[in-house]
Amino acid sequence: MAVSARSFRFVFLGGLFAATSVAAGAFGAHALKSILDPSMLAVYETAARYQMYHALGLFVVAWLVRETDDSLAVKAGWLFCIGILLFSGSLYIVALAGIKWMGAMTPFGGVSFISGWACVAWTAWRAERVQ
Repeated sequence: MAVSARSFRFVFLGGLFAATSVAAGAFGAHALKSILDPSMLAVYETAARYQMYHALGLFVVAWLVRETDDSLAVKAGWLFCIGILLFSGSLYIVALAGIKWMGAMTPFGGVSFISGWACVAWTAWRAERVQ
């Protein structure tokens, strides 16, 4: 697959996750504020916030893939996607459906986020050393 195709895939996913994060945030602020208790609303808001952080991170990944064509940057992008699904997804389920055991998935999403950022850092470090 061409570098630009991989790069644009992460731009697409970043845009998709960012858009749904904004929609989730607006839904939480307007529709859920009177329905959820404050602690569950905070859980929901954490999910939307981390989804947005990592949606933006996917744009960083897209740029890094384009600039370096490093497979580790691609891995970072997929780790961010997995992290969004596991971390934010599990928190949305806990807050909205009250299925508390889904909170056990949240740390796996956090590990995916951390691993993704480590891959970003390592890719940048390797690229800097090559130049």
